[in-house]
Amino acid sequence: MKSFSFAVAPEKLWQAINPWTFYQQGAQFGFINIDLGSTPAPQTEQTILDEVGSYGRQIGRLGDALEVLLRHVPLENLSKDETDALDVLKGQLAEIRQIKERQGRKQPRRP
Repeated sequence: MKSFSFAVAPEKLWQAINPWTFYQQGAQFGFINIDLGSTPAPQTEQTILDEVGSYGRQIGRLGDALEVLLRHVPLENLSKDETDALDVLKGQLAEIRQIKERQGRKQPRRP
């Protein structure tokens, strides 16, 4: 008697997915949804992302600038909640620095 074989997919099933080779605003790349949010000027938003930097890069630069200010601004008159908020931020910025260093990213010198 012959054996019976049934396949629901081909033996070799693959698909190359490279999100950098196509452009779709607010598109779904694989299983990850990227939503740039609602903006009254989407073209301006996209131009900023293309020419200035990603949201992560922009936020990183804000964090770097805040660290500079925190080193030079007197903080002794802050409330406990305000001090706690700054401590959390400093902790997150330190974690980000550690991740970047672990991945071989050059970091600015800190005094």
